[in-house]
Amino acid sequence: MIIPSTQSPASATATLDVDAVLAKLTLKEKAELLSGIDFWHTAAVPRLGIPSIRLSDGPNGVRGTRFFNSVPSACLPCGTAIGATFDTALAREIGHLLGDEARAKGAHVVLGPTINIQRLALGGRGFESFSEDPALSGFLAASYCAGLDDKGIAATPKHFTCNDMEHERMAVDVIVTKRALHEIYLTPFRLAIADGHVPAVMTSYSKVNGTHASENTYLLEKVLRGSWGYNGLVMSDWFGTYGTSEAVNAGLDLEMPGPSRFRGSLLTHAVNANKVSIRAVNDRVRNVLELVKRAQATGIPENAPENELNRPEDRQLLRRLAADAIVLLKNDDQVLPFAPSKSVAVIGPTSRIATYCGGGSASLNPYEAVTPWEGIEAQAKGALSFAQGVYGHQMLPLLGKRMRTDDGQVGFSLRVYNDPPTGPPTPSSPDTRPLLETKHVTDSNMFFVDYNHPDFNKNGIWYADAEGTFTPTESGLYDFGLSVHGTGRLYVDGELLVENVENQRLGTSFLGSGTVEEVNSKTLEAGKTYRILVQWGCSKTSNLVAGSMIDFGHGGMRIGACRRLTPEDGIAEAVALAKTVDQVVLCVGLGAEWESEGEDRVTMDLPPNTDNLVAAVLAANPNTVVVVQSGTPVTLPWVGQAKAVLQAWYGGNETGNGIADVVFGAVNPAGKLPLTYPRRLEDNPAHVNYRSEAGRVLYGEDVYVGYRYFDRAGIEPLFPFGHGLSYTSFSLEDLVISQAEASNDVQVSVKVTNTGAVAGSCTVQLYVAPPVWEPRRVPAVPQRPSQELRVFDKVHDLAAGASAQVTLNLDAKRDTSYWDETVDSWCSREGLYRIRVGQSSRDVNAVEGTLTIKETTHWQGLSP
Repeated sequence: MIIPSTQSPASATATLDVDAVLAKLTLKEKAELLSGIDFWHTAAVPRLGIPSIRLSDGPNGVRGTRFFNSVPSACLPCGTAIGATFDTALAREIGHLLGDEARAKGAHVVLGPTINIQRLALGGRGFESFSEDPALSGFLAASYCAGLDDKGIAATPKHFTCNDMEHERMAVDVIVTKRALHEIYLTPFRLAIADGHVPAVMTSYSKVNGTHASENTYLLEKVLRGSWGYNGLVMSDWFGTYGTSEAVNAGLDLEMPGPSRFRGSLLTHAVNANKVSIRAVNDRVRNVLELVKRAQATGIPENAPENELNRPEDRQLLRRLAADAIVLLKNDDQVLPFAPSKSVAVIGPTSRIATYCGGGSASLNPYEAVTPWEGIEAQAKGALSFAQGVYGHQMLPLLGKRMRTDDGQVGFSLRVYNDPPTGPPTPSSPDTRPLLETKHVTDSNMFFVDYNHPDFNKNGIWYADAEGTFTPTESGLYDFGLSVHGTGRLYVDGELLVENVENQRLGTSFLGSGTVEEVNSKTLEAGKTYRILVQWGCSKTSNLVAGSMIDFGHGGMRIGACRRLTPEDGIAEAVALAKTVDQVVLCVGLGAEWESEGEDRVTMDLPPNTDNLVAAVLAANPNTVVVVQSGTPVTLPWVGQAKAVLQAWYGGNETGNGIADVVFGAVNPAGKLPLTYPRRLEDNPAHVNYRSEAGRVLYGEDVYVGYRYFDRAGIEPLFPFGHGLSYTSFSLEDLVISQAEASNDVQVSVKVTNTGAVAGSCTVQLYVAPPVWEPRRVPAVPQRPSQELRVFDKVHDLAAGASAQVTLNLDAKRDTSYWDETVDSWCSREGLYRIRVGQSSRDVNAVEGTLTIKETTHWQGLSP
């Protein structure tokens, strides 16, 4: 196997002569360059000056090279939160921050952004992507990628394509028309590649129309490299390669992660057997070398150390992002903003939990994570109080940061052994096993995907003890939970409380490889210190057959605990408190265990008992703002009762401060919904076919995704796509459409006026509606959506009473086109198109005009 180079940084930054190096590589070296050597690094060839380069997740921030005990990072608001900003300039700033974070982590390539389309609110990774709309997703992605490129870092838009559900994600066959494929699912990638300087693309896990994306010649060769002329690198998703010859011949350059399962000696054999041509291998290697050459230009040394950045200006940007993403869904009677001087009660299951990120590979260890309580506390000047209400967890809240080490540090000690434990140590029976190492850990959700020790047993079996103390602040019955990918036992003061060894039950933890959370309870006294010990064995100690097709290495363990609280008691306490204060901030939502890679949700509902809490508190105090934190829409059965509702998403490191800034009016909300908010799950066309059945999923809604369907079917959403209120108001008028002769360039100008009392930002959205064709006259023209977002822009900080002229640039051919399946190309059909410019997809005050397309034309490529 090729190993990482140990050459000096100076030699590593020398310019790589791709043609010369390619000519000197042996077939064995070429084959090994086409896969990673571990989870995060490519192969090196020191004799030819080819260094190893580092890749790192991802869309929400740059993790570095470790899932377990990673170096802290800047965690961005989730993808849908970024989508809610409708702000391409801000997306470019995000790219700049990620570029600097990548340099701090020694990474040359960032695995993001995620730009798949949310067909339905149930997708486990829906929070990662920007929007249900391809134009919004594509333009934001282009700016995000360009921002990374400004810093010399390679972006990797993913997952190419139709990777929008988790159910049987590696086996399911996505059946989709070519029209929907091009108009909806490929368009974000096309726009990103056209304008974003994209050096790498990652393929999806699933099949698309019968062939896995990583082996799909239509997607990779005909569309990506052929029609679009893309000359960058194509890599697989992690473990998303399924064969040797098929993937290489289809155009997949890099298999990740390593060590390789399908290349190396298997590829050299395929070449010798004439299943893969040496020309195909050379094409693949050339793309890898070009990416390596690009990485060398960054000056980031090979195998660089990982560091924290955490600059004050970055914290300010993250706080601005968290606030700018928040969508004011409702504000009857101008309940918001709250007065900081008045009394405030903070209530709800997500109040004192930092719901900063969704779950799976997008999650990471943040520099800090500010809770809503902490954000409100920092700005409130009147009396402040708290009530839990109900719990909103699916698994018990993590215990790690509530534990202490023997020397008083936050967290616990993790001791690593080769030998199994014989039970909890006692004074008469101390632990005499040889200790490999001890680590100080604060996160009790430990995923040992990329953890290793040089002295591990050759059979790969090892053990770990997690130990610390816990001192409860309240007396009562406490539930303790243990979920493992492996085996484990949890002890409290030497008493075996939870055993998760025999008769294990497969759950959703650890991306579908772990057990359900096994729970037991114990009565604890406030102020008394208890010793918590978990004795864990790696994945090879378990007989449980994992539900995932991916081998996640050594396994993991998750330790949780909390005081038991009945919903009846919790709601009664919350209601009593709400009646005593002037204002209530009621925090509810989902989180990383509800929305996570590995499993789709089965319902749009909030966690059990949440809706009862909300209804009761609203009845007790109508001066309440309900703050919803979720990555995708949830049902809101009490919305008619609520006067003020905020959609706050997962806000990253500064989530609590961003919420407080909007609640108290330090920031005037300007977010817009990047997803239609349906009244109920059944209102969405994809709800009847959103799972793998007999190994396939039918995209039966075709191009009618999101608002396109709601418009076509005449269904009133709870909140429409593009909706979002402000503490001020805006009017749009004086629409002027200027169409250059013999050019595709069209300028649409509109005057925006702040008609309210405070400064604010306004998002201007331009939708194009197609002509109404007579089917008997033009039978080849398919039905089209009633309107489609084509362009948007944002006016920032417009003063009360002030006006600004906004000019939106249309491409007449591109923005009037549909995919013509009769000729397999884009078609701009002659006719009179209606232009609508408004503040949402359902804005009744939108201004309108027309655009004339004089002749029908067909086109291919990234743009006409």
